[in-house]
Amino acid sequence: NMVSSFRYGSGGKLKVPLVIRAIIGKGWGQAYQHSKSLQSLFAHLPGLKVVMPTAPADAKGLLISAIRDDNPVIFIEHRMLYHVEGEVDVDQKPIPLGKSKILRSGRDLTIVATSYMNVEAIKAAEILAKNGVSIEIIDPRTIWPLDVKPILKSVSKTGHLIVADYDWTFCGFGSEIAATVWENCYMDLKSPIVRLGFARTMCPGSRPLEDTFYPNAISIIRQVEKKLNLSPIDLSGESFYTYENQFRGPF
Repeated sequence: NMVSSFRYGSGGKLKVPLVIRAIIGKGWGQAYQHSKSLQSLFAHLPGLKVVMPTAPADAKGLLISAIRDDNPVIFIEHRMLYHVEGEVDVDQKPIPLGKSKILRSGRDLTIVATSYMNVEAIKAAEILAKNGVSIEIIDPRTIWPLDVKPILKSVSKTGHLIVADYDWTFCGFGSEIAATVWENCYMDLKSPIVRLGFARTMCPGSRPLEDTFYPNAISIIRQVEKKLNLSPIDLSGESFYTYENQFRGPF
């Protein structure tokens, strides 16, 4: 409440070079006490910058920028992303806050995803590609400041949008993206915008209930099929829950 308004209250004379790193996300046994996703709450407050990296190189580059920023930054890391591997340059350059990244180019449908939901979106896109569907995935990387231009350009091209946010859908970041796209691209939309997130209830603690509560690649695939009027894909030969299966519980 206070750090977000120091610079404004001082007329810009005070600097607040503060970075707060926080963990969100599932992992059976974390349950309702430890699985909160508060990014929408933080992004709602003027004066705070909110970062949600996915790839390891992005995490490093964005963290460098966050540390060098004179404003308070909430740096949110998903628990399952600590299992993700990727190339990271020793001399990694800072990645500017407020610049979206196209993770995968496509022509049929746009997915805007945050944090770990990008992992699930990429998995879904790979399976859909084998069935002739081309998905474009955009990772905002920072939900404030928010770079909407690549998102609007993509939706204008594909005409379809799914927002997969790691958060409750009610009053969430997905709602902001959906409203922004509707305001700017409503003539280009070929189907209603779909928001994927959490139901308005607490996160359960057991693994089977947790798998039902959290949207994943399967959820994304089924929504794509509905939007594009496709027959259901046989997923019996596919492997899911790659990172969840590495998690052995908190005890």
